Amino acid sequence: MNPLAHILQLLPSISLEEMSAVKLMNRTDTKYLLNQQALEELALRWQGLFHVQENLGLRTARYRTLYFDTPDAITYTIHQNQQLHRQKIRERIYVESNTCFLEIKNKVNTGRTKKKRIAIPMEGFGKLYDTPEKRDFLRERVWVTHEELHPRLQNAFQRITLVNRQKSERITIDSNIQYHNLVTGQDADTTGLVIVEVKQDGNCPSDFKRLLLDARIQSHGLSKYCLGMLLTDDRIKYNRFKPKVRFVSQLIGRPLEIYSLTHKIQSNDNERAVH
Repeated sequence: MNPLAHILQLLPSISLEEMSAVKLMNRTDTKYLLNQQALEELALRWQGLFHVQENLGLRTARYRTLYFDTPDAITYTIHQNQQLHRQKIRERIYVESNTCFLEIKNKVNTGRTKKKRIAIPMEGFGKLYDTPEKRDFLRERVWVTHEELHPRLQNAFQRITLVNRQKSERITIDSNIQYHNLVTGQDADTTGLVIVEVKQDGNCPSDFKRLLLDARIQSHGLSKYCLGMLLTDDRIKYNRFKPKVRFVSQLIGRPLEIYSLTHKIQSNDNERAVH
């Protein structure tokens, strides 16, 4: 058993049913980027402060997410252009629970995140418009575009979910994130990166944020969707995200390349070879 798994076994558990009181569908989110070593050091201080979500005897859950976008990647572009009002449309499978949801995630200019979702059949995963329920849900809530949305990027990752003693905040810890771009066919592996998100209903005191501050870990916002697009798609703008990709590369100790840049370099090399 690795050190992190051992620590998780020492924490009191909270069930999915008990988690229903901590949904925080309208919340503030603060993100942090860590590597595996920093996470294990942080975990040494979790006892007495947090419960860990347990489902089917497991304290780490597997997720698969499929993001939908327009041909010109409008949801990504809005994020790249630093617009404060933005939207993501996705379907997500909770692997151990064998459940699937269609989710719309809105970030509004007040800094709050609002998420709406409906349960969908597992066989409907990837088929965004296949039922009247889905079409109604999308028509009522998608504002980012009137165009039809298409599958764009898929990821798979593992998640640990913690809840503080007061049940006023939820902490998600995502790792082993793998990507596949359905448009370009490219894959990307960000193993070693850990994305922590502290989700709160308001600006309440946070033991987890205090631990991060003590460890001199500062907040760094980075969308998993945007990161995956940067690493797998050569059709998108990327300038704003270049420093963040460099930061992630330093964290995990190996280079991650923005696909637009590597593709451009390869194309130039091929042109020079022809001439």
